Amino acid sequence: MNDITKLTIAESLVGLKNKQFSATDLTKAYLQAMENNRSLNAYVLETPEEALKQAGEADKHYASGTNRALEGIPLGIKDLFCTKDIRTTACSHILDNFVPQYESTVTANLFNDGAVCLGKLNLDEFAMGSSTETSFFGATINPWQRERNLVPGGSSGGSSAAVAANICAAATGTDTGGSIRQPSAFCGVTGIKPTYGRCSRYGVIAFASSLDQPGPIAKDVRDCAILLKSMAGYDAKDSTSINKEVPDFAAVLGQSVKGLKVGVPAEYRPEGLNAEISGYWDKGIEILRQAGAEIVNISLPHTKYALPTYYIIAPAEVSSNLARYDGVRYGLRVDGNSLDEMYINTRSAGFGKEVKRRIMIGTYVLSAGYYDAYYRKAQKIRRLIRNDFLEAFKLCDVILTPTTPTAAFPIGDKSMQENPINMWLNDVFTVSVNLAGLPGMSLPIGLSKDGLPLGLQLIGRAFDEETIFKTAAVLEKEAKFERLK
Repeated sequence: MNDITKLTIAESLVGLKNKQFSATDLTKAYLQAMENNRSLNAYVLETPEEALKQAGEADKHYASGTNRALEGIPLGIKDLFCTKDIRTTACSHILDNFVPQYESTVTANLFNDGAVCLGKLNLDEFAMGSSTETSFFGATINPWQRERNLVPGGSSGGSSAAVAANICAAATGTDTGGSIRQPSAFCGVTGIKPTYGRCSRYGVIAFASSLDQPGPIAKDVRDCAILLKSMAGYDAKDSTSINKEVPDFAAVLGQSVKGLKVGVPAEYRPEGLNAEISGYWDKGIEILRQAGAEIVNISLPHTKYALPTYYIIAPAEVSSNLARYDGVRYGLRVDGNSLDEMYINTRSAGFGKEVKRRIMIGTYVLSAGYYDAYYRKAQKIRRLIRNDFLEAFKLCDVILTPTTPTAAFPIGDKSMQENPINMWLNDVFTVSVNLAGLPGMSLPIGLSKDGLPLGLQLIGRAFDEETIFKTAAVLEKEAKFERLK
């Protein structure tokens, strides 16, 4: 029975429809797998009673022939999505025991389509990090080569690790600067950051509002397509939501890429790029060339400014968004002799080191005398980065790059701990996509010489996820990457 946890969503839906197993059977198998893998620290809260209740409802739908798009599929939910009557903390001490009285639009969409909630998944505190090491609940362990104690990436590290370890069929993630794509690459799974505005941010605890975007992490390309169809859609409760029809992303899978123009940016192959990653990038290029795509050399000249631009804009939005955590209305409160002292005590105790660092940076770049020098200038460069992509897409239909500059590194890596900039460099290939508001997908392409997954990234035009899915399906088929079993 445990073998059914290794099925993809598409395979599980066939098995459920054909009554090879029930939604309750499937959910029980995942709950047992979760229990057997607690050492990974992927879940920060398990919800077995809720899961079995939802699975029972799903079985009734199958019995009556009224099954919905995700009927009975057990999902893990990143602990950044507010879930009604289920604790939601953003893995921060300052949101201790916060239980929302409302549901995020994305999770509501999934549950309305019949999905089952297995529990809440670990992440870097408030999604600020690339390894889950900033989580108040401790780091998640990458299921690849567990004995090496490697990070799963971040911030959606709990999500990617849970999918790779088969302790959920798929998971929700969020991506502010690479937080779906980088952990997907580290854990050998597939994840897509949709176009900004494609999925509602309502009920997703904010990090940087102009950059955050929810998306799916799943076992393969088809599962991402199935999930995104359910997650996406216009939402009047989110002022940044775009009223655009959601296509059937899975319909394009298997289509030819003959004549498709694939852009290869020179700036993503800097001197000193890891030879294995460079080699797999070349392999991806060759796969698409053999499939009939035309390879086009392109330039994204402002790429070198993307990381510093991101680390001005994102912290500025953090300092604004996190001002609401003051100990007055919800979450942690540490009393003091005055209101100001209570604010100071609560925020000092409630926020971790990385969150405090970003609040301080953001407050600095927004302060009088520095706003023009830093924040305004960063916004101008952001526009130039977006323009680079607009020019590039006059020459090509999709862009292919590496996802990360390295494979997964050990938890507690001194070079990362002692110099936060080294940690931030994990996002060097991903942040531009968020600054430009474009869709980007990571999918596994192969293993390093040490046996660790490496990923490639596909970047598309705004609201053209279909071309990404079509191209990714060709890469996936020819790469023949073997997931963890």
